[in-house]
Amino acid sequence: MAIKAVIKRNLYKDSVALMRIAQEVVARTGVRRATLLMGTRGNKDLLAQAGLLDAAVQNAQPSDVMIVIDDEAVDLIAQAVRTAESLIEGEQPRRDGKEPADAPPRSIAMGLALAPNANLAQISVPGPYAGAEALKALRQGLNVFLFSDNMPLEQERAIKELGRRKGLLVMGPDCGTAIIHGVPLGFANVVRRGHIGLVGASGTGLQEVTCRIHQMGAGVSHAIGTGSRDMYEEIGGSTMCHALELLAADRDTNVIVIVSKPPSAAVRQRVLRDAESIGKPVVVCFLGSSDRGIASQGQVHLASTLYDAAAQAVKLVGVRPSLGEDTPLQEAIAGEARKLRAEQKYLRGLFSGGTFCSEAQIIWRQCQITAYSNAPLDREHRLADGAASREHCAIDLGSDEFTVGRPHPMIDHRLRIERLLAEARDPSVAAILLDVVLGYGSHEDPAGTLGPAIREAKAAAARDGRYLPIICFVCGTEDDPQILSVQEEKLRREGVFLAPSSTAAARLAAALVRGVTTESGQTRRPAADLR
Repeated sequence: MAIKAVIKRNLYKDSVALMRIAQEVVARTGVRRATLLMGTRGNKDLLAQAGLLDAAVQNAQPSDVMIVIDDEAVDLIAQAVRTAESLIEGEQPRRDGKEPADAPPRSIAMGLALAPNANLAQISVPGPYAGAEALKALRQGLNVFLFSDNMPLEQERAIKELGRRKGLLVMGPDCGTAIIHGVPLGFANVVRRGHIGLVGASGTGLQEVTCRIHQMGAGVSHAIGTGSRDMYEEIGGSTMCHALELLAADRDTNVIVIVSKPPSAAVRQRVLRDAESIGKPVVVCFLGSSDRGIASQGQVHLASTLYDAAAQAVKLVGVRPSLGEDTPLQEAIAGEARKLRAEQKYLRGLFSGGTFCSEAQIIWRQCQITAYSNAPLDREHRLADGAASREHCAIDLGSDEFTVGRPHPMIDHRLRIERLLAEARDPSVAAILLDVVLGYGSHEDPAGTLGPAIREAKAAAARDGRYLPIICFVCGTEDDPQILSVQEEKLRREGVFLAPSSTAAARLAAALVRGVTTESGQTRRPAADLR
């Protein structure tokens, strides 16, 4: 392995732009890895953890861009560096010193001067600087969508407290998804407008529920992300409760959905108290919560899965969803199971969405299947090494350990392809479960990229005398840039078992190895709802 690193001095690019440039460099040149990061101490630590901290970028300043290329071929590395520099420079002012007419604003104040009616700032800067930019935006009367992560908890709390005092919404930090008045922010799908408002501490959870609402014939008024730590005790559900207030006052919102991993007891009590008091039906999905005592208290309705949250919300707005028939799915998965050899016992989930990884583990545990994970439900089942599976396994490939120096797996599928092919060679694997996420920000053709790898994985198993089921679900809509039906057809052509939702995919995988299983873990026939 050879590494080449260079610094572009005094040049700021947000993390999303750098991620896109890195992806384009790899696509154009074929190098093993291209990493573009701002020269902060935290980013240098990440490079060091990945074995990519070259001496050439040791002295990079926070205002510098670090370009790090990793490959075996020296000529490819040189080409990749030139490509990265060209892509970066292509967005710069002209070299004659004159600003182009459409030069982007360089500060929030400049942005407001160009768009005086704007009411929201989207911030994606290195974590150490995100707080200051968020404070500037709030002081100028702007709501904040804060994509940046790695912000100290005390800073997040201070920003959210200021937002509440000023009546401004703070989505984030580490907020990846929102839809405000039909406008998608971050990773989001194209869904019809309607009367269901959502608030969630989970980006892919929000995406899945909004897509299923759309699929069932209803629509979304707003989908408000809170950031992954909002439900921590230290933050107290600040954005969650503020969003509930806003949705309660919104004339276009008739039903509200909450999506989150289980909060602390105090935060749960606060959120539920607010939900019960707002005068509108609220569907609460604390994914994996063991507290079922909140199921039916006034206007609050408990949902145990992402699909259930969508289905309950749709019914509450008066739309009768077309749920289809489970029998063909049950029969088909039973047919898949009959093709397995005796030693094929274990499930392997390879997820780009962390919430999908959690939901699968929860559903499998209800079916008496306990999985190991790099993002486990309990400490005892944490993998010692996320790169090495054991027994039943669910892997969040979007976690920090896998994304250091790499774009997120919703953008770049190379790491998941490598893992898919490795799992296919394991004779104990009964099935592999994959999520495919569409929408703004995601890969432009995920099924087309995964297809050849799926074909090779199944062929590798066949060469070893095994049949390998690969179960997929697509989180997206027909109106997404990638087009749901096009992506699903590409997957079908590769022989995948296509499930209609994340919930169904996890249940189908469980049924494959355990027989047909209900949510309570009791095996019976006919099967429980597999959606």
